[in-house]
Amino acid sequence: MNERLILDRFLPYRLSVLSNTVSTAIANRYSERFDLRIPEWRVLAVLGMQPGLSAAEVSARTAMDAVAVSRAVTRLLKQGRIERSYTSTDRRRSELRLSVQGQRVYEEIVPIARAYEQALLDPLNETQRSELDRLLQLLTQQADLLTHQTLIHKEI
Repeated sequence: MNERLILDRFLPYRLSVLSNTVSTAIANRYSERFDLRIPEWRVLAVLGMQPGLSAAEVSARTAMDAVAVSRAVTRLLKQGRIERSYTSTDRRRSELRLSVQGQRVYEEIVPIARAYEQALLDPLNETQRSELDRLLQLLTQQADLLTHQTLIHKEI
């Protein structure tokens, strides 16, 4: 007998639905005002925290695929919200940074995102928040390990 997959109880599905719901809710608060899509905001958010990353590094930090990051970077460059420079040692490697305009947008969106995060976490007490953080870190580490193991098995 084949075991059935009950999506509403399947953790990867539940995490995906939660992530999409949260991302869409935050995007609804900034998308029209700032003419930004979710991938573009993620690029701005990462560069606001870590300027000087390459597009590949942004992709790795956001877990977005390279095509989505490339499109977001292209749009942000056209909007003047990020700047690209090339390293003196390797002209093939570019570094991305927020422009003055991008920094202003970033500084306006961060409080919106933080307020949403706070509202989302309101039902949890401090102990539950700490436990959630610990569990998310543990699951992220395990997912990374499983992904690495899958890549190794594909190479064999």
